[in-house]
Amino acid sequence: MTQTRTASPPVRWLTQIGVDSAYVLFGFPIALVAYVLVFTLFTVGVSTIITVAGLPVLVGAVYAARAFADLERLRVPGVVHRPAPRPEYRKSPPGAGFWRRLFTPLRDGQSWLDLLHAIFSWILYTISFCFVVTWWAGALGGISSIIWLRYVPAPDPDSKDLNILLGLSDTLGARIALNTVIGVVFLLTLPLITRAFALMPAQFGRVLLSGMAEVQNRISGLREQRDSAVSAEATALRRLERDIHDGPQQRLVRLAMDLGRARQQLATDPEAAKATIEEALGQTRETLDELRALSRGIAPPILADRGLPSALAALASRGTVPVGLSIDETLPRLAPIVENTAYFVVAEALANLAKHSQARAAAVDVVRIEGRLAVTVLDDGVGGAHMAKGHGLAGLADRVRAAGGTLTVDSPVGGPTVIRAELPCE
Repeated sequence: MTQTRTASPPVRWLTQIGVDSAYVLFGFPIALVAYVLVFTLFTVGVSTIITVAGLPVLVGAVYAARAFADLERLRVPGVVHRPAPRPEYRKSPPGAGFWRRLFTPLRDGQSWLDLLHAIFSWILYTISFCFVVTWWAGALGGISSIIWLRYVPAPDPDSKDLNILLGLSDTLGARIALNTVIGVVFLLTLPLITRAFALMPAQFGRVLLSGMAEVQNRISGLREQRDSAVSAEATALRRLERDIHDGPQQRLVRLAMDLGRARQQLATDPEAAKATIEEALGQTRETLDELRALSRGIAPPILADRGLPSALAALASRGTVPVGLSIDETLPRLAPIVENTAYFVVAEALANLAKHSQARAAAVDVVRIEGRLAVTVLDDGVGGAHMAKGHGLAGLADRVRAAGGTLTVDSPVGGPTVIRAELPCE
């Protein structure tokens, strides 16, 4: 498994200063161009809307604002460190006429948010540009004053420079020292200033240009999570019904037949009745064992009583191949849906391993990282596992999505197979 190297804090700070500064310095002229172009088209379109020519101009302003909005969505993630998704714009229905297609962008709420951003973002960019340029100039000019200040003509004796007002001597060394100190102050505060004034227009853009898309994505995610929960529940019920029909139900039918035969044999052949009853008792014990196994598939008692580490340890001990378990025994109790899902991920993975993988060993790793529970099952089998519909892993993926998590399967032909689930556990 490859490890990703993380940059040291100084490198991250320097990189972020560069990203924030470039965002503001390039964003300022872009915002000015967007304002001039979009606002001009918008005012012309509105002022001539009474005529037919005004509508195409207004639509042109909307499309111009959309283009600048798409450009801003590409620039924002580097500053705010989160995606800026593009919303689904309203589209004309198939076969729509010219006028309906023309009016479609004007009926889209996101189009007006794009227009609002293009018209007003230059104000924030202007403020940010002034502060960022001032701080860069103060920092670079101050710390380099020892190089250039000696070539600046001496001030007029009647004038009072800053060093005189501060009570310093009117010498070249004093002026260099004062400018160097000022430059160091600007340099030390440069990361804070660039970060603050880059976030100001970036957050404004993210809210206006991607807020609706984030809501749309959240709704889609909740809808998918709901559908996955329904699908997982239906799959679990069908599986339970099949297991009960093929196992305990058949044994109970046979048990009833054996007890009926034993009742008939009591009067004529007590010894045969005794043997039949003994056989029925064996059937009863086997039925109870199967019911216990099925109950573990529904809600393992040890999971509810002692938590995930103990439940997984018991599950690993029943495996058909050696299973190495790595889990923090001090892991706190998590939400029931998280513990149940993590347990079933391991249970289903080990069940598939026993049936199909021809593995000789397996490993289960459970770790909690930054508010997420990562469950990884690795085996050295022949591989070829996939999440196609109709297979056990497809139902498992639905169960994981229903808990708000993600499931990935890496199983090339020839192995090894790695099944990894990540579940939110804040």
